[in-house]
Amino acid sequence: MAEAEKSDKSKETLKLDSTATGWTLPPSSKKTHETTKTVLRNDNSIDNDKKYLAGAVPTTPDGKVRFTLKLQIPNRTAKEIYNTVYNQLTVLTEGENQFDESSIALVNPQNHVIAAKFKEWLVFSNNFLSLDRAIFNYTIIAKCEDGNLNVTLERISYEYETDRPSGFKAKAEDIITDKEALNKKGNKLNRLTAKFRRKTIDRKDQIFDTIKVAFKNQ
Repeated sequence: MAEAEKSDKSKETLKLDSTATGWTLPPSSKKTHETTKTVLRNDNSIDNDKKYLAGAVPTTPDGKVRFTLKLQIPNRTAKEIYNTVYNQLTVLTEGENQFDESSIALVNPQNHVIAAKFKEWLVFSNNFLSLDRAIFNYTIIAKCEDGNLNVTLERISYEYETDRPSGFKAKAEDIITDKEALNKKGNKLNRLTAKFRRKTIDRKDQIFDTIKVAFKNQ
């Protein structure tokens, strides 16, 4: 397959395994609630930046930011793993910080692959006087095999205060990589991009943890 079929909700074609067949749009589903702009739990306590320093944001050989979760799930078939991940990603698209654009964009039940696109609020700080946040776009691709799951979070971009002269739109590669977000020694975060790197890593951890818990609870 040269290219996966375009999703009605996305202008960007999701290019996955060129040998895969059986791609289709997932069954249409109506959001169970209206999308709100309720913010994530605010946590401004940064006691230790160690987890955010060198190597915390992995990149591919061509320089693209890509977070990866690999799980061994013994005694589960590819179909069983696929169904669990599909349900978990569906729940994620319906989170209170999600925009209506968040959806499972393409599925390949034959090869047990799911591609989902997300648009949500990424909150940097929230207090009585101010709310600092950005629109956070990313793609999750889950590939399921008997006993194994591979999940990637990639194609990350941000939209920050675009209604102001100082606002911008940027890809993750331009602001949260080691090169862009760390000082020359690699032991401190750059002030201007630190919050994007911290909150992206935190959100990635949160998403991956929910997937892990989904299998532990079964």
